[in-house]
Amino acid sequence: MTITLTSVIIDAADTGKESSFWCRLLGGSLTLTPTHHFVQAPGLPVIVVQYAPGHTAPDWPDGTSQQMHLDFGVDDLATADRTATDAGAVRLRPTGEVTAETRTGSRVYASPAGHPFCLRSA
Repeated sequence: MTITLTSVIIDAADTGKESSFWCRLLGGSLTLTPTHHFVQAPGLPVIVVQYAPGHTAPDWPDGTSQQMHLDFGVDDLATADRTATDAGAVRLRPTGEVTAETRTGSRVYASPAGHPFCLRSA
């Protein structure tokens, strides 16, 4: 038996803002329906942003569980950090800028809808 991950579904009250964020971060194309936005980036499963009018962001790491998060390996953490924050991500851990001294390791962010994700040096 073979199992293939074909998509990841992300809830958001503002599908436009959330899907635009993922599209800017990952590149690729965006296909819209009234309730689902599909982000197709090269080499990745489809990121589907699903309309969830009652969605509230996880209060993680200081409150409620993050429920799940995505990890992305990057070849240039400083550039990926700038791309993520320019697209609307909030840096959660560590909160400082990525510099020549801190360009390796990993960084934890939240998307505009509050979904945590990591950028890690590949």
